[in-house]
Amino acid sequence: MALRQPELPRPVLRWLLSLGLSVSPRNYRRDFANGYLVAEILSRRFPAHVQPEAYRNGCSLATKLSNWSRLRRFLAKQEFDIAQELIEGTIHCKPGAAESLLRELCSALSSSRIESLQEKQVDFTDCYYQTQLPVAARATASTAIKSNIRLTEMLVEPSICINRQKAIAIINMHIGMRMQERAENPRRFNIKPSFGQRVVHHLDCITPSMNTASIPKKHLLPHVSSFFWIM
Repeated sequence: MALRQPELPRPVLRWLLSLGLSVSPRNYRRDFANGYLVAEILSRRFPAHVQPEAYRNGCSLATKLSNWSRLRRFLAKQEFDIAQELIEGTIHCKPGAAESLLRELCSALSSSRIESLQEKQVDFTDCYYQTQLPVAARATASTAIKSNIRLTEMLVEPSICINRQKAIAIINMHIGMRMQERAENPRRFNIKPSFGQRVVHHLDCITPSMNTASIPKKHLLPHVSSFFWIM
């Protein structure tokens, strides 16, 4: 099942269509990864400083790094508050990164007031997408690592320690999702409730608004009755 492309807010979409770009973006992750369309967007506001002809419209990693290196220097010079995580995520085609970058550019270059994502936690994994799938269709741990760590990331940053940390973070995310699945669907995983959980459930079913002292002893579980007799 293909990952559904996130939708842009209407103000951002109208702003993007009004620019008259040379290429009408259809897949944001793919079309904005090399930075060429970002250069076209900036050239509409800064025609003297950004010329799209100086950027290559290719899909190789070298082209992406070259284009974005120039764009980063320009953005830093103009003091644009664009998080580097958004740029890195856009380069490596992370889910939602290009859309978030467009939101920030629209807010900075137009008069539209778009909710900023800078203060929110940056998460460009497919965690949200996985939670929308049926339990049986969700990715395994190995598939989650392959889906969330791009080959281009390892080529740009070949450090084994850094890539290991990324893999561990994804595995921890996967384990957290599995634990949530087990808590929400105990029957599916054949998880039997503990004695304490059975007691609480039994008492709640009998008299949810009464304490144990007012419950007839015949309604209590054997172990519970014995406990109170000992007391």
